[in-house]
Amino acid sequence: MEHYENQVAHFSANLRLLCERHGSISAVCRKINLNRQQFNKYLSGLHMPSPQNLRLIANYFGLSVPILFSQPDEFRTLVEGNFFHAMENVRRSPELNKFVEAMIVESSGDQKEVLGVWDRYQYSSIYKGFVLRSAFCIYKNNQFLQHYYIERFPSYDDPTKTEYVFKYYGFVFPVAGRLFTADFEGIQRNELTFGVYAPVKRSSSKFMFGIATGIAATMFRQPYSTKVALHYRGPGLLKREHLDALTVLDRGDPSIPREALQFLGDGSEMIQLG
Repeated sequence: MEHYENQVAHFSANLRLLCERHGSISAVCRKINLNRQQFNKYLSGLHMPSPQNLRLIANYFGLSVPILFSQPDEFRTLVEGNFFHAMENVRRSPELNKFVEAMIVESSGDQKEVLGVWDRYQYSSIYKGFVLRSAFCIYKNNQFLQHYYIERFPSYDDPTKTEYVFKYYGFVFPVAGRLFTADFEGIQRNELTFGVYAPVKRSSSKFMFGIATGIAATMFRQPYSTKVALHYRGPGLLKREHLDALTVLDRGDPSIPREALQFLGDGSEMIQLG
């Protein structure tokens, strides 16, 4: 009973947030073709939509039904980060759809092992010699695997303040035991990066080790490639506790998993040309 009540509360809170960003409730009801009085009961948490109406609502907002029942704070992170809107625009590209359709056939196996929140470790290109810890999340939206991750860099002058924040969003393609990623930076909107990762289990911990590549958006257009270690933290979407841990760390910091640091090495293998 408690689980059901939580689901109703999560759904109604998330639906209210979506409606706030999509104009009037009347307009939403007209486009979905749902009764306004009944829709108000969904918003207030008095009633749960039927499976058919759930699919109508999810399709209208371009989301999967399970995502509508996410924890409200996790859901708000996705909405306020503009991840849903940006990915919807990308998904509508006919060229990308042809490519993705082929990839779905290839990657139709079990994907539950990779879904959830990961700590992402790599050597920083801004703080030379230091390790950047960002928050990386893989989730399923309809038939797609998607991801988003957030980087936060403290100020040189005052480490308690944030100098830069970068948000990336993209697609994940599982192929032959590896994960291929393509992501877009959503604040500056001037970068597209690629990654490939292989899952590794060390003792009771889950890791993925791989590389990320791209070209800097500076006037020199420096290519770069760097090792990346992902450490699994748990299921679901990003929460405030994950975002609070975003920072740049000395490589001797004990909070960096030993396995991740062993894979990253001393940073000398990071390639940055130009």
